[in-house]
This record gives sequence, C-alpha cells and structure tokens, in this order.
Amino acid sequence: MTSDVVLRKDKSGNGSPALKPPGTGRPPLWRSALRWESGLVLVLIAVLGYGSAKSSTFTDPSTVFYLGINTGYIAIMALPMTFVIMTGEIDLSVASMLGLSGATVGYLWHHGWSIWPAFAAALLVGLVGGALNGFLVARVGLPSIAVTIGTLTLFRGLAEIMLGALIVPAPGDAQFPDWLQNIGAESIPGTQLSWSLAIFIVLAVVFGVVLHGSRLGRSMVAIGLQPEAAEFAGVRVKRIKFWLFVLSGGLSAFAGILLAMQNASVSYGAGTGLELNVVAIVLFGGVSIFGGRGTIPGVVLSVAIFGSLQMALTQINVSAEKQNIVTGVLLLISVIVPNLGEVSARLRSRLRRAQPALTGSTARSDAAPPPPNPRRKATS
Repeated sequence: MTSDVVLRKDKSGNGSPALKPPGTGRPPLWRSALRWESGLVLVLIAVLGYGSAKSSTFTDPSTVFYLGINTGYIAIMALPMTFVIMTGEIDLSVASMLGLSGATVGYLWHHGWSIWPAFAAALLVGLVGGALNGFLVARVGLPSIAVTIGTLTLFRGLAEIMLGALIVPAPGDAQFPDWLQNIGAESIPGTQLSWSLAIFIVLAVVFGVVLHGSRLGRSMVAIGLQPEAAEFAGVRVKRIKFWLFVLSGGLSAFAGILLAMQNASVSYGAGTGLELNVVAIVLFGGVSIFGGRGTIPGVVLSVAIFGSLQMALTQINVSAEKQNIVTGVLLLISVIVPNLGEVSARLRSRLRRAQPALTGSTARSDAAPPPPNPRRKATS
C-alpha cells in the first residue's frame, strides 16, 4: 500500500509533508493486474488444464490427498524459509535437519524410548541446529549460504552416524503407534486433505498474518531492503535473524517427524536433496532472493503449482530425473524474471554513464593533430 503523504521540498530545500492529489497514491489497474501472484494464478490454471488433459485420473478427488502427501512436509519447510529469505539470508540445511530429526526419532525408538519423548528430543535437535545456524550468521556475521552448506553436511552426517544402514522399526522393534501412522495413510475425516497439508494451511494463515499484518513482518521487509538502515531505525536485526533460523530448524524437525510417521519408517537419507525444492517453491512464489519482497499467498500458490505439476508428471510416468529438470527450470525462471526490470535499469544506467565518455573520446579523435614542435625541427 502506498502512502498518500509525500516529502516535498520548499524553496529553502527543507522537506515538508504534503498530501498527494486524490488517486495518485494507487498504482494503475493494469500494473496491479500484472503482479507476480496474478501470473501464478494463470500458471496454476494452465497446470491444472495440462494435468486434466494428459491424465484421466488427475481429476479424481484422491489426487488432492496424494498431492498433500507428496508436498505437505516440503510446504511446511517453505514457510520459515520464506521469512529467512525475506531478510536476505538463506537456509540450505532444512532437508538435512528433516533427516536428522527423523533419525533421532528412529534411534531413540530403537533404543526403547516411548514416542512422545522421542518427538520432544527431535524437536529440540531442530531448535539447537537452527540456533547454531542463527548464531554463526547473525552473531558471528558469516554468510548464510556458506554456513548452511556446512550444517547441511553436518546434520546429514550425524543422521548417518546415528542410524547407518538401519531402517527403523528394525526387526524386533515395536511398530510406531497406529494412530500416528494414520497421519500419512489416511485423510482428515470427511475431506480429501492429508494431515500434513492441513497443518500447512493453518501455518500459512499464521505466517501470512505475521508477515503482512504485524510489526515483525514490517521489520523483516526492512531488513531485507536495507539492513543497515533498519538497524539504525531501531530494528533488532541480529536478534530477528537468529530467531528466524531457530524457527526454520524447529519446523524442519517437525516436518521430519511428519515424514517419519507418514512412511511408518525412518532412514538417515530421508529428504536428501529436498532443500532445492523448498528454495524453488519460495522463489517461484515471488520472494526475492535478495530479500525485502514477497508474499505468503504467492508461496501458497507456488506450493499448489509444484504439487499439481508433480502429480501430473507422475501420473503420465515422467521419471524423477526429468521432474528434477522441470524444478530446475522453474527455479531459474523465479530468479531471472522478477529481476529483469532491475537488471535492465542497471544496464540503462551504465549506458548513460558510458555515453559521455564515448562522445568525449570520439571528439578528441576527430580533432586536428597538434602543430609540429619547432624546437624538435631545429634539433633535428
């Protein structure tokens, strides 16, 4: 929303608040219609049409359930990732934390723990891992991409040490409680929604209210746009970034628990490579990789597009490798297209700065050569 108050300079050069003429504070209707989210709606319609045309089972009500099964836990990790990227950072360790939390549940279950203490321990592991990322990024000042690549390897290595080749429940272990396994095997009574997708919808509402209707949300936008200016204005930049990484670790651990119950088993390799899917969903949803721009509705639409496209490609027997190519293409589109305007503006600015220099050098080259030096003739 644009403000109707602008800063207008008087003759002395001082700024004074002045009101804009009525109606000038709103962008033209055509510009509002070209928002990224409007484009995502069109893409979603195209994907749904493609799936309906290519697969006879795509329109079955059960498709919604399996879409939630396949993307629900990924979508949950995308929400805190949205907040992290909004502040100009990134967390590439989310999928490894998902695997580590599931491995924690499996390891403790294998050694006789009951399910609820195992869940609590897995969530604690997620919070501690997120705090490690937050401390190194926000407090120490290290780049988040380097830190989280390191913890990505660290968390996955810890999961492998805990379980190795073991798949839990192993022979001789008790099975996970039936009612927990039903989270993955059954939909919510009376609907076609999986439990993980329903949890994502509830969390998306909460995250949307925080980002678009709270002081914390405005602070995250300010940090992403101008971190130094935000800190000068009193925003606790380091504290906010730290707790966002803690949130990311905690919700990634929660997603790992959901996936373990959904599969009714745990192995250390769960979720390998899913960090790229999470980042692709967030960026394709319109969140700027540079921070400061994005919406939760855009991320929700992106989840629907990715899930629907994955279901359509799976139903027409497209291999997982080719589906990864589609994910990569969408990731590139989400990075390049939103920044085309900024890139073109920078190019125009450089051309304008370079034009006087080129004109000056051309003028000097066209000028008459200097007269000969008479002293040089006399000497010769």
